[in-house]
Formats: sequence, C-alpha cells, structure tokens
Amino acid sequence: MPRVAAAVVALVLVLVVALWRAAAAQNLSSVSDLSGLYGLRASLGLRARDWPRRVDPCASWAGVACSAAGRVVGVDLSGLRRTRLGRQSPRFAVDGLRNLTQLRSFNATGFALLGPIPDWFGRDLAPTFAVLVLRDASVVGSIPDSLSGAAGLTVLVLARNAITGTIPPTLGQLGNLTVLDLSRNLLSGPIPTSFGALANLSYLDLSSNFLSGPVPLALGTIRDLKTLILGNNSLTGSIAAQLGDLSSLTVLDLSFNSLAGSLPDDLKNLRSLQNLSLGNNSLAGSLSAGLFASLTRLQSIKLSHNNFSGALPDSLWFLSELRVFDVSFNNLTGILPDLMPAVVNESISGALFDLSSNLYYGSITSRFGSIFTKFVMVDISDNYLEGALPVANVSNNISFGLNCFNDAINQRKPEECLQFYAERGFPYDGNVTQTPHPSSTSKKGHRNLKYILIGTLGGTLVLMILILLLVYCLKRSGGPRVEQQESGGAEGPPGGGTQASSVVVNLSAVGEAFHYEQLVWATSGFSDVNLIKHGHSGDIYRGVLESGVSVVVKRINVQVRKDAQAAELDLFSKGLHRRLVPFIGHCLENENENEKFLVYKYVPNGDLCSALQRKPEPEEGFHSLDWLKRLKIATGIAEALCYFHHECSPPLVHRDIQASSILLDDKFEVRLASLSEVCAQEGEAHQNVITRLLRKSL
Repeated sequence: MPRVAAAVVALVLVLVVALWRAAAAQNLSSVSDLSGLYGLRASLGLRARDWPRRVDPCASWAGVACSAAGRVVGVDLSGLRRTRLGRQSPRFAVDGLRNLTQLRSFNATGFALLGPIPDWFGRDLAPTFAVLVLRDASVVGSIPDSLSGAAGLTVLVLARNAITGTIPPTLGQLGNLTVLDLSRNLLSGPIPTSFGALANLSYLDLSSNFLSGPVPLALGTIRDLKTLILGNNSLTGSIAAQLGDLSSLTVLDLSFNSLAGSLPDDLKNLRSLQNLSLGNNSLAGSLSAGLFASLTRLQSIKLSHNNFSGALPDSLWFLSELRVFDVSFNNLTGILPDLMPAVVNESISGALFDLSSNLYYGSITSRFGSIFTKFVMVDISDNYLEGALPVANVSNNISFGLNCFNDAINQRKPEECLQFYAERGFPYDGNVTQTPHPSSTSKKGHRNLKYILIGTLGGTLVLMILILLLVYCLKRSGGPRVEQQESGGAEGPPGGGTQASSVVVNLSAVGEAFHYEQLVWATSGFSDVNLIKHGHSGDIYRGVLESGVSVVVKRINVQVRKDAQAAELDLFSKGLHRRLVPFIGHCLENENENEKFLVYKYVPNGDLCSALQRKPEPEEGFHSLDWLKRLKIATGIAEALCYFHHECSPPLVHRDIQASSILLDDKFEVRLASLSEVCAQEGEAHQNVITRLLRKSL
C-alpha cells in the first residue's frame, strides 16, 4: 500500500508539473499580438469583465485562443458584449487583427459590427488565416474583391446580414474553401460561374437573397460538394442535368425560385442524397419511375407548389428512411397502391405526409393507410379519394376534407365527385353523405324561401344553444372560485410579496421542446414579413420548420402577460379538443428569460374575421358563409367556450368576441359577449385569452 500511495503521489506531481508547463507555454509571448488585442478591445468597446486589464489574454480573455508558443490563433467575439459607450456607436473597427500575424480564425457571430467589410480584410490578414465567421453581425455594404486575397481561407460565413451588391467572381479564387455561406442577405445578380473552380467546397448556401439567372452548370463539377442550398431566390431556367454528377451531395435545396421544366433523370445518380427540396417553383412533367429507385437514403422530399403531373412512382413507397413527404399543390393523379410502405416498419416516426391539393382518386387500402400512423401530421385533403376513411380513429393531425369519402364531414358535393369520375370513365359508388342541394330547376323564389327558412331555423337553434350554455355557466358559477378560496390559491403571501405561478405544467405531455435557434431559423429571425398579428398575449409569426412543416409561433413577453404560456401549456397537457388548433411544442429556455414561445400547426384557411370580410364570388350568392355554415361555426364556438369554462380547471376565459366579427346579427353577438363576461367572472385570475376556436369550421 505505501508503494501504491507513493506512486499515486508521484503521478499527481507529474501531472501538475505538466499542466503548469502547458499553462506557462500558453502565456502571450508576442508584443505585436498584445498590441493587436488591446487595439481590438478599444475599438470594439469590449467590457472589462470579458477582457480585463493586467492579466494574460491567453489565460483570461474570453474568446481568445493561443497556440503552445503563446501566439494568438483565434478570436471569438460571439457572446461578448460592448460597454454602454461602445453600444452607442458600434462599428466594424477591427484594425487590431492586422497585428495578429498568426491568426487562424475570427468569429463574430451575433456581435454587431455595423458597417461594411474593410477593403484590407483579405490582403492584410495573416497568411495563416483560414476561418472567417460573421454570421448575424449587422454587416452592410458589399463584399470587397480584396477578400479573395485571403488565399488560405477555408471557411467563409457571412450569413444573416444586410450585405448588398453582387457576389464578386473573385471568390472563385479561394481554392481552399470548404464552406461558403452567404445566405439571408440582400445579394443580387447571377451566381458566379467561377465557383466551379472551388474544387474543395463541400457546403454552399446562397439561399434567401435576390439572386437571378440560371443555376450555373459549373456547379456540377464540384465533386466534393455535399450541401447545395440555393432556395428562396429568383433563379430561372431549368435544373441542370450536370447536378446529377454530384455523387457526394446529401442536401439539394432549390425551392422558392422560378425554375421550370422537368426533373432530369440524371438526378437518380445522387445516391447519397438525403434531403431534396424543389418546392414552390414552376417545375412540370411526370416523375420517372427510376428517379427514386436509387435514392434509397432520402429522408425528406419536398416537391409542393409545382405543376407535376401523372402518378407518383411506386419506388417512393420503398424509401424506408422517409420522414418528410410533401407533394401538395400539384396535378398528380392516380390510385394509391395496395401495398405497405417501407416506412411503416421503421421505429422512428415521420414529421409530415402531405398529398393535399392533387387529383388522386379511388379508395385507400388498409395496407397503404397504415402509413398515416407513422407521421405526426398527415394531409390528404382536396383530392377525389373515395370509400371509407383510411384510419379508424381520426385525430386533429389528420386532414382529409374535400374528398369523396363516405360518411365524413367537409367532403365535396356528390355531383362534383360524380362529374370527376364520369369525365375519366372511372366507376364511382356515390355514397358521400352531404346535405341535399336544391334542384337546378328550382325557381328563384324557392331559393329565397330556402335562405329564409335556414336563417330562421339556424337563428333559433343558435339562440337555444347559447341560452342552454348560459344556464349551464350560471349553475356552475362559484364552484371553482370557492375551491380556490378554500385552498388559498387566490391570496398573495403575507407582507405583500409576489405569488409564484399557480400553474404546474407537465412539460412531457405538451409537445416537442424546441431550441430557440430552431424558431429563429423557422421565422427568418422573427422578421416582419412573417408577422401575422400582434395578439393579446404575444406576437404571432408564421414559420416553416427544418422538416418542412408550416407552423405558427407565438412570442410571449412574460413581463406583459405573466403566466400566459403556462396557462396554455396546462390546457394542452390535458389533451387536445377538436375545436383547438393542434399544438406542436414550446421553447421556454433561451437567453432572454422574459420571452417564451409556443408552436402551433399552421391553418391555411385563415380566421373567422377574414372569412366574414372576404368578398363573395358571383356564384357564391350573397355571402360565402351561408346560414348553415354560420350555424356550424356558432355551434363550434359554443362547444369550445363550454370546454374552456367547465372542462378546464381552473376555467379559462375567452374575451375576443368583437363587433367587427359579427357571425349572426347584433343581438346574437351581444348575447355571446354577455356569456363570455359571465364566465369571465368565474376566473378573473386566469386572464389567458384563447382565440383558436375555429380550426376546421371554414
């Protein structure tokens, strides 16, 4: 034992000496480097707590990395803050970098460097300089040609700024580049053909700019390219067959452009491809049978909002790794095959299956219908599918409206289904359950009588529903308040202190936990372009997740609406009601503790107010919302109100009934508003406003 102890002590001493020597070796050894760092400290106005004086920068300055020889090799400003004086006039003042003669990387992600990139930035940096990351750094102006002077550059990231002008062709001289990201700027003009000379490039992202012209054929010569993202620009022309030569490509995103023509068969050579995004273009033609047969690693296919026609190839259904499948808003047609898709046998669930707004017909077999249980969201609406619904238990995450299914709500008119099948010579059983329509020979007076009868009956029924619900509210009034008073939940602590939130939420039962960065990416940095409205409990944005799912993100300021997000999470933790928009997830932890985020499924039909204000088409008559539709909507509102006030404990309150959204007439509106006030008295402490009442009513 003494020998073992002595050996342990000796080993510890050796480690201590080694660590001391390593630390001593990292002390700054260059006067030029010290001068450069202090120059940066002064010009950027960095706080003393991050870069304190009279200490060794290599050991104590945040974001400063040194080599074993004591030379500065890296400067990382991400996460650092300026002094109050420095924040008043932030500038792109980094002349101190010139003195760092062995600098390898400079990262200013999220650090405001307001101004253009200096002309000297390329030629005057150290020969060893290899990594430049200025993501979300408030950079403006154009990209200087001199940047090509940094011949050793391997990573160039200028994303999420306000850089203007064209992309300088001289960037094609940076032969060592492996990563080039210029996305989310204001760049215009063509993509330089000189990029074809970037033989070592593996990642190219030029998305979300104003680039125009065709996709350069030269990009097909970059053999090591793994990620090519050119989406959200104004690119024209066709998809070059040369892109099929990129055998290492895993991500191809050309979405949201103006590309036309058909998909080249050469794309079948992209055997490493995992994500294919070509949505929102003008692509046309059929999808060849052999296109997807060799793309066995595909996980995401987005072809929506194009003009593709014909049937989907059967090879699609043998892709076992498919997680996102969106071919909505095309002219695809045919009968879905009687087979069990390969993804059904996988243990991981997919995110989205969207076949909506096409021309598919026929029935869905139970074998193929099993695919719907493997995806979080399924949309097969706006087709001509018939027969029985493909799933036994319909959930809020499956949309099947505007088809020809038997005994299902929100289907096409029987004559519309019959006409579709007759024009194509297909058999049709015609067993769609719908409200009968008047004969085409009915006179105008009969139509007016119909509206009068429907209006009278509808108004009477709605009035009865509201009266019954009002009586129900009055009978139950006082119950929840008594319970709160008995438990002391409504009283503050002695001494006038603030009370902690009384809402305890089981986060595991309320959807997915998102990272803040995911929501920033989905909403383009919460840009005004994606702002839907300023809601009562927070701003509401439209967004698209990386999986391709369209969502609505509510951004809640907890200083203004305390516990708003907790009350909603508590509601959704108790299960979804069919009158509520499907809840997807939340983000409750980010750098700003005063902001919380809730994520919902995006509902494309809009809200009730929009439908009421929409001008009717000539064939729609006096208004697109006839009395039957209004009766159904009013019934749905009553069901939701009842659920909020009596199925939820504590009761929730709805206060968004406004005169600008009159559904029936002034009297009914007043009665509905009065009902809301009565129910509000039951739970004044729970001021959460719920506006998602009409998910599928329109």
